[in-house]
Amino acid sequence: MAFVSRFSRNGSRTPSRRAPDDTSRHSILSVFELERLLYTGKTTCNHADEVWPGLYLGDQDIAANRRELARLGITHILNASHSKWRGGAEYYEGTGICYLGIEAHDSPTFDMSPYFEPAADFIHTALNRSRGRILVHCAVGVSRSATLVLAYLMIYHRLTLVEAIKTVKDHRGIIPNRGFLRQLVVLDNSLQLKHRS
Repeated sequence: MAFVSRFSRNGSRTPSRRAPDDTSRHSILSVFELERLLYTGKTTCNHADEVWPGLYLGDQDIAANRRELARLGITHILNASHSKWRGGAEYYEGTGICYLGIEAHDSPTFDMSPYFEPAADFIHTALNRSRGRILVHCAVGVSRSATLVLAYLMIYHRLTLVEAIKTVKDHRGIIPNRGFLRQLVVLDNSLQLKHRS
């Protein structure tokens, strides 16, 4: 149970919500304020870090290491830098790993938002599978893949953007580019409006 307690104070699989007076229950923060938040706390990264139960955020090195993937029990891989990847789904043939590739570019002008829902659905499907574990990665595992993990936490677990950032930052240093942060702010706004109605 030590594993679960890292993610939740009350021992459940889902992290507990913060008190309403906590700074994470806010009017939407600016991109500058979000960047300041991202530069606080944990700034180091391993090749893969578990940021949510069964959800690993990592780099292309771990994605290429089939032995390490097997040791971690990875059943699904979401690659946010598919165009830079030398393998694809065929690289994992015979491993039992289900693969989804997204050709995203780590550029502030790249629109990641069309991938928020499909990526969140893929992550959710992986984690709902018995013993499902997913690696979400890009080249370094701090911008493109982190953006998709934040969107997943917001869409499926109703975390605000600040709550999602704090949850991931407890386990891995991340820094989505400014364009991605702006797109996540738009998602945050739309989800907050949807949850209020």
